[in-house]
Amino acid sequence: MRVVARTTDPVRLGFLAALLADAGIGTVVLDQHISAVEGGIGAFPRRLAVAEQDADRALAVLREAGEDGGADGAA
Repeated sequence: MRVVARTTDPVRLGFLAALLADAGIGTVVLDQHISAVEGGIGAFPRRLAVAEQDADRALAVLREAGEDGGADGAA
C-alpha cells in the first residue's frame, strides 16, 4: 500500500476517494478510527492509500483534478 493523500477534512477525503474510485482505483482509509483516541478534535490526518501498482496512476488522477493529495513526497 502507498499513501497518496493525507487530510483532516473528512469531506475532502471522501472526494479524493470518489475521484479514485471513478478511475477504477481501490482505496483504503488508514487512521480512520483515530478519533476514538484524539477525542474527535480532528488533529490527526487520515491517510488515503492505494495498492502499490496503482500509485502512479492514482497520483496522476489527483494531479489532473487539481489535488496534490497532501502526501509527503507523493505529489
